[in-house]
Amino acid sequence: MSLDALARAIVACEACPRLRAHCERVAREKKRAFHDETYWGKPVPGFGDPDARLVIVGLAPAAHGANRTGRMFTGDSSGDWLYDALHAQGFASQARSVSSTDGLTLRGCWISAAARCAPPGNKPTPAELDRCQPYLERELALLERVRVVLTLGHLAHERWLKAAGLWRALSPRERPKFSHGAEYALPGDKHLVCSYHPSRQNTNTGRLTRPMWHAVFARARALVDAE
Repeated sequence: MSLDALARAIVACEACPRLRAHCERVAREKKRAFHDETYWGKPVPGFGDPDARLVIVGLAPAAHGANRTGRMFTGDSSGDWLYDALHAQGFASQARSVSSTDGLTLRGCWISAAARCAPPGNKPTPAELDRCQPYLERELALLERVRVVLTLGHLAHERWLKAAGLWRALSPRERPKFSHGAEYALPGDKHLVCSYHPSRQNTNTGRLTRPMWHAVFARARALVDAE
């Protein structure tokens, strides 16, 4: 399966009725600020450079972000944080992304997620994450040049470990533990870096600051360049 074929399979997925109903309802009702826009309202595939050396794994599309625009981390405050940091480190062609047609491209980077549909309350169930996991597994297998993985948040971290086969391969004591800024050397000369997710819950409270955030991306850049 190619990345394009995988993207088509993700967009057509109907495996989680609760999530599909929620995304479609949000797309119909909309947010007042976007009432004139046509929402995407479908599962969101990964986005980026097929020759990526860095892969970023988030949790799920935002209801009025990627569920509206159809592109990961596009059209919301989390995306503003992400693309600003990627641009600063040369991974993105521009520092802000507002739509899937705004001309932004990624260089050496791919953005993925544990879940491809926006969940109510930003909380997919374990069963929903299980049903979505094969998409992440296939995506990782197709991104053959990746050497650095950046997980955004505890759930994305755990789901990446499972998709990469490390959850079962390692004992609980051996598994990489999530904490902001944590870094691990992995088999195959790869590296794992962890960060808090740039959600408003983290950024508005000061749990995640701009210097903390940019330091993680500077480290990811250094690890990619060292390969």
